[in-house]
Amino acid sequence: MPVYGANGTVFYAPFNETYQNLFKEGVKVNPIKESPSGTNIKITGMDKKVILSTIWIFVVFNYLYCDVISLMDAGLLRQYLAGKVGTMEMTQGFLLGAGILMEISIAMVLLSRVLKYRANRWANIIAGAITTVVQVLSLFAGSAPTAYYTFFSIIEIASTALIVWFAWKWANPEGSLNR
Repeated sequence: MPVYGANGTVFYAPFNETYQNLFKEGVKVNPIKESPSGTNIKITGMDKKVILSTIWIFVVFNYLYCDVISLMDAGLLRQYLAGKVGTMEMTQGFLLGAGILMEISIAMVLLSRVLKYRANRWANIIAGAITTVVQVLSLFAGSAPTAYYTFFSIIEIASTALIVWFAWKWANPEGSLNR
């Protein structure tokens, strides 16, 4: 007897009571070729959009907290107030560029949840790649990075690289219908 999924998927395989309860509770299930237990069902867990958006939230919090800690660094704070950090001048153009760069990550929190599959996947790959490259380059700009900046950078680089990898591996959940 077939069971119909939320997106119209038809499950013909054994669909035991455990899977029926998960299905009723809203856990996403997808058919697979064959599993060791003899069923054709795999639990896919959380929605990919939610995972990507959550990672972007994590990234933004790390960016912000690193900036807050840098305000507690007396030497760096003096440079901020003088308008020059290391060899970089804090011009209006530089600050606008930094704001635009930060807005990419902030916007991706929302866009990861609302964009359709194809646009979502490519937006995450592109935004993740840009922010990863910029963060890596920031380690070599100006003076030598502090220990706390290096610590946060490692977390930020790993997180944005994870976004790129996760989006790259993300298979279309509805086949080729949602372009």
